Amino acid sequence: MPEDHIGILDGTTFLVCDEAGDILASPDEPVGLFAHDTRLLSKWVLTVDGARLSTLSIDDIHYFENKFYLVPGHQDVYVNSTLSVVRRHTLSTGLQEDLTIINHGGQPVDLTVRVDVDADFADLFQVKDATPDRKGRHYRRVDDDRLVLGYERERFRRETIVSVTSPAHLDEAGVTIEVHIEPHSTWHTRLSALPDLPVPRGLDRLVIPRREARDPVDKEHRLMEWLNQAPRLQSDWEPLNETYRQSLIDLAALRFSPFLAEDKSVPAAGLPWFMCLFGRDSILTSLQALPFAPDLAATTLKVLAFRQGSRVDDFREEQPGRILHEMRYGELTAFDETPHSPYFGSADATPLFLVLLDEYERWTGDVEFVRSVEQEARAAIDWIDDYADLTGRGYISYQRRNTENGLENQCWKDSWDGICHRDGRLPTFPRATCELQGYAYDAKRRTARLARRLWGDPAYANRLEREAAELKQRFNRDFWVADGEYMALALDGDGRQVDALSSNIGHLLWSGIVEEQKAPALVRHLMSPALFSGWGVRTLAEDQGRYNPIGYHVGTIWPFDNSFIAWGLRRYGYADEAARIAAGILDAATFYDGRLPEAFAGYSRSSTKYPVNYPTACSPQAWSAGATLLLLRTMLGLQPVGEDLVIRPALPANLAYMALLDIPGRWGRLDAFGRGSAATEGRRYQAAPHQISAP
Repeated sequence: MPEDHIGILDGTTFLVCDEAGDILASPDEPVGLFAHDTRLLSKWVLTVDGARLSTLSIDDIHYFENKFYLVPGHQDVYVNSTLSVVRRHTLSTGLQEDLTIINHGGQPVDLTVRVDVDADFADLFQVKDATPDRKGRHYRRVDDDRLVLGYERERFRRETIVSVTSPAHLDEAGVTIEVHIEPHSTWHTRLSALPDLPVPRGLDRLVIPRREARDPVDKEHRLMEWLNQAPRLQSDWEPLNETYRQSLIDLAALRFSPFLAEDKSVPAAGLPWFMCLFGRDSILTSLQALPFAPDLAATTLKVLAFRQGSRVDDFREEQPGRILHEMRYGELTAFDETPHSPYFGSADATPLFLVLLDEYERWTGDVEFVRSVEQEARAAIDWIDDYADLTGRGYISYQRRNTENGLENQCWKDSWDGICHRDGRLPTFPRATCELQGYAYDAKRRTARLARRLWGDPAYANRLEREAAELKQRFNRDFWVADGEYMALALDGDGRQVDALSSNIGHLLWSGIVEEQKAPALVRHLMSPALFSGWGVRTLAEDQGRYNPIGYHVGTIWPFDNSFIAWGLRRYGYADEAARIAAGILDAATFYDGRLPEAFAGYSRSSTKYPVNYPTACSPQAWSAGATLLLLRTMLGLQPVGEDLVIRPALPANLAYMALLDIPGRWGRLDAFGRGSAATEGRRYQAAPHQISAP
């Protein structure tokens, strides 16, 4: 999103406009009103007597609503306007704009209010890739009191319906209203831009999730209900409380209800490029949020099980048992110009599905649901065994079968250069990245537990446990870089080590695949200056060939990545190190007003007084919002064990006190408390602003 623009969102609908509330879209920037991967407004410009407006201030009311305080024309210290203009944008199924003009003068005024409107109906992928070429036809017409903007290509049609509550003249380029306002009086109208998104004929797989229109009061009530259902956080560091609240609000904003889930929600991945169901992101976000909003996990599992692969389709990279990567609804998807209906090009979503399924049952005790998806879980295991091992060496690996527009890298570091050697060379395919093996190990152990305890199949459980143990032994032999004492980032197509030192080794600690005697060396690397910047762990160490502090996966810091690394450190008993990572990420959050972005630059904290922005980071992003939640769980040491919740707090040194109240789970609701060394030494938190000091 451009830096001088403002965004609001509601599920898969979002609006990006300038600081006056206007939309003037360019072909390659995500500016406009979007819903379900289509730009429904590319122009929405307000003028009063032919002049655009100047911004006095902006009120960010809710994630779905904001307000602009404006004056006509250019203002400076020598000119005082007698008119105030207030624009209130609210998202529901589309855009609703409440427009108010106040006459502060002693004379009546007659004004011509104009809103110029256009819609290019660009597919979001066309905007992202700057390929604006269109194959259909645009049309526009005035139907009585409505302006209809449309786009049609064979069986695919999209329309935006513009209307206004006041008497107005509508033409094919916009809306004109003649306004008379008495002295010290106010005039108001409401404009709407609502989508009409019919399902393309013969494409039932692209049924768009329904979104019920709700007024702002009802939407605010639902937000408060969401916040009230979450555990309450108390701490002596107010920025942490604010970051927690903002994270919950961002997750609320990114929720949408898939058509089969009725009133239940899954998290979209992030604004602006990933406002859709995203297998890996939705799974990991649901995992992060389990102690706070367990319903997200239930719905995510249900939807992904329903959409699980059932056939071999090279274009969509679908295979039986495989969990989808991404689901889209735009024009390019409808005409198979992109494979996203859905696209399955992810090697990690399938084992992560199994990890989430087990963790969900551990937290909630929802045995009935886990039994209901037994066949889907077994199919996911079959995919790992039958389809994912492309080299026959017993490892999950990937190589795209859609060579036209499939993803080259099908792990979470999915940029073209995200997987590389120490010297910067790119490895051959297939690629077996290290964290994929950790996920597979964890998935088999967890599925074995479900098979033994819930499915009544001890033989299957024994088999999975044996395979997991063999994988762990094989992995610790083949991935161990002896001259550096760390795990290789990957194995290439010939089984050679891809020897870059990366943050992926932290995911191995989370999964538990690392042998105990090797863990201390990995921890040393994770906390070394080469990887740990002071703000967080970099995706790639500073001394590697492709390191770039503003490279997407080769040097930036990802909050989600760090949250799982911290969780892994706690698993292996490194509580102080986990607290240091939590402290760095939460310190960074204060510079973003509590909203952690997708990523920020990997510059050392000693050289920057604040985290440096990554220029095209998504914000809000679901698993960045979830990072705060997982870090809270990690600092408090929350772990479900049978019917109990184990609490083993380990707080950053100068965070004196933290309490998480009413944590939901199979135990009902429980409270967790933690005190840091500041409290035990009889001190209150006295760190500098925007900083938690950690061990």
